[in-house]
Amino acid sequence: MNKKIKLLIIEDDEEICRELQSCLTSSGYEAISIREFSNVAADALAEEPDLILLDVNLPGVSGLNICEQIRTTSQVPIIFVTGNNTSMDELNCILRGGDDYVSKPYQLPVLMARIAAVLKRTLGKTKEESVKLEYKGVVLHTASAQISRGQEKSELTKNELKILYCLYQHPGEIVSREDIIDYLWDNEAFIDDNALSVNITRLRNKLKEIGAPDFIETKRGLGYRI
Repeated sequence: MNKKIKLLIIEDDEEICRELQSCLTSSGYEAISIREFSNVAADALAEEPDLILLDVNLPGVSGLNICEQIRTTSQVPIIFVTGNNTSMDELNCILRGGDDYVSKPYQLPVLMARIAAVLKRTLGKTKEESVKLEYKGVVLHTASAQISRGQEKSELTKNELKILYCLYQHPGEIVSREDIIDYLWDNEAFIDDNALSVNITRLRNKLKEIGAPDFIETKRGLGYRI
């Protein structure tokens, strides 16, 4: 069995850290976090992660300085995840050694795609592709916006990707139409009830094309379930 890719979260907001760790774990990664910020660079290197998600504003220390300290001995990929969201902030993060930059509030599918893209560049395609969302034989590729089953593949639109991603976070559970719409709105995908129906129909057609016609189940009056 392939060793899981280890992601290290350096984030002082406990709720964000917990939610991010849960999301990464459900996506097939080994996700760990650092909760003590007195010796972050050394502690991070000791974990030997494959990638670091690093907040800029930490108690008593700057993520930018931490990145510089790590860069003196390691080229481990670092993605800054921060509330500082000006173009100068982004440039500063990259100049100080970051591989990518995601501003808060971020869209989870976008963050997952950024992680996959950085891992693909740094670890190689084979290892990156070993981490993906899979349920009942249907694989959701967030980086390439595709679904596959066996050798069959189909391309997804941005909204289709987000809808499936939402359902994949609750395998075997009913997700209401309202919850899906709220999730899409929170992630800046402006969609109403009718548009959701259209997207679900298109998704079902694409799933049928790859041999999974009954993957999305409708629970009348309740919502959808995979």
